[in-house]
Amino acid sequence: MSEPRVLVVGMGVSGIATAARLRKSGWRPVIVERAPARRSGGYFIVLFGAGRAAAARLGMLDAVHDRVTKTPKLDIERDGSSRPGMSFSDLPGNPWTMLRGDIEAAAYSVLPDDVEIRYSTVPTAIEQDTDGVDVTLLDTVAGTSSTERFDVVVGADGLRSTVRTLVFGPHENYLRRLGYMVTAFQFHGTPAGLEPGQAVTLLEPGRSMWVFAYRDHDPTVMMTYRTDDVDAEFLRPPAERLRSVFGPRPLGSTLGDVIDAAESAEEILFDSAEQVRMDKWHQGRVVLVGDAAWCVTLYAGMGVSSGLTGAELLGTMLDRHPGDVGAALTAWEEALRPYIDHYLDGALADRKVFVVNSKLEILFRRMVPWLRRFRLGKRLVDRLVRIDEIAKYKNPDIVGEVTGTHKTAAVQQKPAQGPAAHSHPRTNTKPS
Repeated sequence: MSEPRVLVVGMGVSGIATAARLRKSGWRPVIVERAPARRSGGYFIVLFGAGRAAAARLGMLDAVHDRVTKTPKLDIERDGSSRPGMSFSDLPGNPWTMLRGDIEAAAYSVLPDDVEIRYSTVPTAIEQDTDGVDVTLLDTVAGTSSTERFDVVVGADGLRSTVRTLVFGPHENYLRRLGYMVTAFQFHGTPAGLEPGQAVTLLEPGRSMWVFAYRDHDPTVMMTYRTDDVDAEFLRPPAERLRSVFGPRPLGSTLGDVIDAAESAEEILFDSAEQVRMDKWHQGRVVLVGDAAWCVTLYAGMGVSSGLTGAELLGTMLDRHPGDVGAALTAWEEALRPYIDHYLDGALADRKVFVVNSKLEILFRRMVPWLRRFRLGKRLVDRLVRIDEIAKYKNPDIVGEVTGTHKTAAVQQKPAQGPAAHSHPRTNTKPS
């Protein structure tokens, strides 16, 4: 009996992880990617316990490590004054900080060499019946199309998913804007006024700057701000918008240097914070994974972790329901949805970690280090930061919770070792 074919659309972290996991289960994946090559860049991400457990199950945990710096994090002002700040490493489970490229490389390192990859290729039509899915694929370089049949199609093509549009309907049916913009890019060297390895946050009502520092890599920057007109934000270049949003007051050395760097950044993310809200993530033999199905936004801190979990659990459920794709996809969604719904519902509360809207919220943030010195103050802070919910929803081995095959605490708390993964050589193929 021939191996069932699965088309994975999108070569981000979720797509690569899904293809690797399904190949392990005996599927024959074909990955198509709109871009002409792998996109290995990226910005700050955090791996909570759930993400590390999924990475361990996928065989890629040893290929990543925590890049956290030991230098205490600071909250700064434009004039250069500073005070102790909040750090992700203080949260339950010791979340690991790293770059998106670290995870992408780790996922790619476990992708078998016989998985076919077609770059510059997009689906233009998807039609299915009870036995399979016919997909028309366009080679955007050659300008040629072909129609192929697959047993399952996985849409892992991001926030504005083509698969979602073709099968489930237009973006406006599923995208929910939060009213904030996010800019992120890599900073070469150290921003003015900071020491190497120094992570800082600058908080002002409705806007913020974060410099994420690493012990063995240049920092990355995230700037986020509130907006009443998302569409208007795209009418001017990102750096120009940042100067306007943070003006007209003098920027100061650090903020000014960061915005200057945005003007020459090789790769820059500039987008609105939007969620994907869907009542169902699969239709027939087509299933969405990662941001295409449930973009929880950067504020939730669970985008990569949920994508890895979704990939591992999808393979697990297809293994548990051999020959019955419908039952497998239903079981997969029922098991995963309580966690994803929690991330989606909590994103606006989590937003307050990254950007606050009033001077009162800023004052409270400044008091957090002092409050945590006292029992009642610590309880108040833990409640507002939702410490118990982090432990329950962001740190467990989700696949283990579902299947009763928990990874041990030793795996989840494995100390960081070694450099990030390097890509292994492979041959990328196209149909002749």
